[in-house]
Amino acid sequence: MGRHFETEMDNLKRKVQFLTAMVEENLHAAVQSVVEGDRAMADKAIATDTDIDRFEVEVEEECLKLLALYQPVAADLRFVVAVLKINSDLERIGDLAVNIAERTAQLHKRKGIPAPFDLPNMLKLTIRMVKDAADALVTSDTTKARSVCKSDDEIDRLHQQAYRMIEQQVQVRPDDVAYFISLLSVSRNLERIADHATNIAEDIIYMVEGEIIRHQGGGKLSE
Repeated sequence: MGRHFETEMDNLKRKVQFLTAMVEENLHAAVQSVVEGDRAMADKAIATDTDIDRFEVEVEEECLKLLALYQPVAADLRFVVAVLKINSDLERIGDLAVNIAERTAQLHKRKGIPAPFDLPNMLKLTIRMVKDAADALVTSDTTKARSVCKSDDEIDRLHQQAYRMIEQQVQVRPDDVAYFISLLSVSRNLERIADHATNIAEDIIYMVEGEIIRHQGGGKLSE
């Protein structure tokens, strides 16, 4: 479609990669705020979300401009459509990171009470899923994207475990119910972040291979 179109596509790629890096960094800040009880880091994560929202709008406008002006087809069309969807998932991850950061103060009022589930592993796995999805986007690596999809089952299992164990602890320690509700909120937000990372991975597979794998189940991913 010409050099100008290629320049616009390259610009879109850079923008979505920059947004991905912003979201990944903000998730790290939110998790760090919870793990270390760092209110300054929590405030940073919350404040940065405004920049993420603004940039998400820029990426969407860029996609719509490309669709309107150039009417791309085949692989180029798949790329723009995938970026539109990935863009939305990235913005939601940013929002969920803010939700996690906002729990920092409540969690560290009861710092001596251990989490009754494997929170460190859940934090680690979720961050890895987002990082791997980001890497797969930059490198168009569908193998890594499929790995992200498979990891979602483990996050779901950990969240279900957290729900059961917190339910038990609330009955035993009713005075600490606010603390346990905050823990459950963190777990729920991590589970939702993992879902969005999975959505991104599925859209990368569509972008690269032209195959829609959503709703096809784990068996399809292992082929």
